[in-house]
Amino acid sequence: MALYCGIDLHSNNSLVAVTDEQDKPVYERRLPNELPTIISALEPYRPELIACVVESTYNWYWLVDGLMDAGLPTRLAHTVAMPQYDGLKHGDDRSDARHLAHLLRLGLLPEGHIMPRELRAVRDLLRRRLLLVRQRTLHHLSLQSLIARHTGKRLNANEVKRLDGPALDALLAEPTRFGGQITRLAMNWLNDAIGLLEQEVAKHLKARPEYRLLTSIPGVGVVLGSTIVLETGDIGRFAAPGNYASYARCVKSERLSNGKRKGSGNRKNGNRYLAWAFMEAAHYAAIWSPPIKRYYAQRKATRHLLVAKKAVANKLARAVYHMLKNREPFVVERAFG
Repeated sequence: MALYCGIDLHSNNSLVAVTDEQDKPVYERRLPNELPTIISALEPYRPELIACVVESTYNWYWLVDGLMDAGLPTRLAHTVAMPQYDGLKHGDDRSDARHLAHLLRLGLLPEGHIMPRELRAVRDLLRRRLLLVRQRTLHHLSLQSLIARHTGKRLNANEVKRLDGPALDALLAEPTRFGGQITRLAMNWLNDAIGLLEQEVAKHLKARPEYRLLTSIPGVGVVLGSTIVLETGDIGRFAAPGNYASYARCVKSERLSNGKRKGSGNRKNGNRYLAWAFMEAAHYAAIWSPPIKRYYAQRKATRHLLVAKKAVANKLARAVYHMLKNREPFVVERAFG
């Protein structure tokens, strides 16, 4: 008899449900988030167990990796693509766990991609870098605003970056000066931390052929190339260039009925880090590549600036799909000819 397991994962506990071919529960219990306890509970059902389904929550790494290490077949459920029937009058953790097992039995489970843990760890380092960059920008803007508020001087970004301790002391009086110096120290610490993160990521990626391919795109360097490689993962999981461009949020979202536009939806469905990377790549490619610059100028003449930039990002995403699929470097005439 085939058995199916659904695990409704929470921050400190999990509801584990094992059901049979008629969706009847064989085992159902709330367990603490302790890997040995969960594996021990599933051990009696291992021979008949088709797979364990885990919700793609913020904390799924430890559980999915642990189940796979224990030799249990494991699937990751794409939670956003799995809405339950809206007419249900009652829903709880038990029904959620059973529903995961039910979808697995029917072969209707929308699955999330389980990236290899080695790449996943490096990818998370890059995401941490982006968080620190945003914090550095906040401190930069705060210092710029502080100086303007107390001195009437509007320093540009480069002038603020060049400020050292004595220069800042000359601009501000106490106690405002102390706040400015603290902000400057925070910016310096963030600069050092970002540099260390970039060095660590480079150690793991320089030998990868995908990384070398992506840096052949004009304007794509260490950070953008690394982000695209790590956030993409296995390019074979995308059926066509359009699917990849959609995952990178480079296509428009709209709903049509009888040829009329009825609104839009799912604009945030996809990978926000890839969306950022391709928009940045579009910005720099339009600076460093004359053919891309011409294409961008043509679109900008009749469309909004951001729409034109998104059109360039869409072209780059489709080009990256073919580059990774065929192991070929970037050829600007193919993408923008």
